Amino acid sequence: MARSRDLRPGYSRRAQYGIFTGYVIAVVGIVVGLIALALSLFNPGAFAFLRGAASEVVAPVGEASATARRSGAGLIATIGAYFETGHQNLELTREVAGARANAVTARAIADENRRLKALLHIVDPALPPVASAQLIGSTAASARRYAIIDAGEARGVRAGQPVRAAAGLIGRVVETGRDTARVLLISDAENVVPVRRAGDGLAGFVQGAANGRIEIRLLTMGNNPLHPGDVFVTSGSGGIYPPGIPVAVVATARREGAEGRLAADPAATDYVLVLPTYKGDAVAAMAASVKAAGPPLKDEN
Repeated sequence: MARSRDLRPGYSRRAQYGIFTGYVIAVVGIVVGLIALALSLFNPGAFAFLRGAASEVVAPVGEASATARRSGAGLIATIGAYFETGHQNLELTREVAGARANAVTARAIADENRRLKALLHIVDPALPPVASAQLIGSTAASARRYAIIDAGEARGVRAGQPVRAAAGLIGRVVETGRDTARVLLISDAENVVPVRRAGDGLAGFVQGAANGRIEIRLLTMGNNPLHPGDVFVTSGSGGIYPPGIPVAVVATARREGAEGRLAADPAATDYVLVLPTYKGDAVAAMAASVKAAGPPLKDEN
């Protein structure tokens, strides 16, 4: 006998209660989801503890993935270097010859600067980094751009501290857990970094775009003086990022500013340094060192 297509539970109270319970669970789930969505829109920090806990749980998986990615990239680089050994050897020979000449000049300049600083009683604070960490994950397809590092409050990492790689600035810490921290990348639309052009100090700022790229905008109006290849570094304004850290390179000049590329690509970065905030730590240390050094020497002539 064929089964009836009538799916109604009939007079079975057990079936009726089951269907009613399913509807109640579905409605409660929708309401809870809407409440969570509203909280995330109006108070993004409300779920910081949940994100921190999730980061702590998946940290071992992220570290394993980063290690595997680094090993694969190293193998590919080794194979490529094997086939380009001759060409690389010639280029390295030329670079070494030029580096030797530059090293002599740099040594002379360093000695002269050291002598002048000693005469003026200028002491550099040279604050050490807060922590070194491994970048174990980053967003690539989301409108928001974050990264996760395996260093947190247990190693002195705090919200607001800059994060840099060997090639340049990565971003700043926005949330911390015990052993992990969340970093807002430069390519995020809500991250604005004051910069200056390395050659002449032309002031501007770098801001992320929704597509993961960055925009370079100038503080002065008029003709656009930017050219492809111009390097921008942190200016020290704003009190967060220390001056002189590479941030962006101009890729395409536009009418008002330029589109740039990151000096340090988070996707190709394995290890980073967490730095002290420039205003909160470096300036205080500089003031203390200058005060300890005493007044500068006066010319007796």
